[in-house]
Amino acid sequence: MTDSEREPQTNSPQAPEAAKQTMDVVEIMSILPHRYPFLLIDRVVEMERKQRIVAIKNVTFNEPHFQGHFPDYPIMPGVLIVEAIAQAGGALLLTEIPDRADKLMVFTGIDNAKFRRPVVPGDQLRIEVTVLQWRSRAVKMLGIATVDGKVACEATVMCQLVPRAAKKPASEVPAE
Repeated sequence: MTDSEREPQTNSPQAPEAAKQTMDVVEIMSILPHRYPFLLIDRVVEMERKQRIVAIKNVTFNEPHFQGHFPDYPIMPGVLIVEAIAQAGGALLLTEIPDRADKLMVFTGIDNAKFRRPVVPGDQLRIEVTVLQWRSRAVKMLGIATVDGKVACEATVMCQLVPRAAKKPASEVPAE
């Protein structure tokens, strides 16, 4: 085999730089429009373009939903776990969109959601999302959220990119 027939080495200095595969919360906020108390992922620990993402959510007692769900037995609402799955998928999806400031990612469907164990304060939720189908404006993804290696929730989520409404200029306040 000649040198020209060999596959290129990925560790050579001439190899293209690999896409960034982790994100901290500041980088996540530069991609997702969500903010506290509704930003539900704290860190991205793995990412493969258009294929897969793994995010972390540190569940803490001071989150507002625990005041009422439930005061004597705090459990993270299942809908918020599914939302965390969608946000992780959104972080993956929106990294591929150059004009993401003009777009919003919205839910279009949730299938086969199953809740296997409660998620409580002190847990670290590991959210793994795998792309099942990727189109230019819509994505179907399988999300599995685990705590200590045990499945807490799984769901198939569908999302679509839609144009973001233009912000209206602040209107003048009429004088009295």
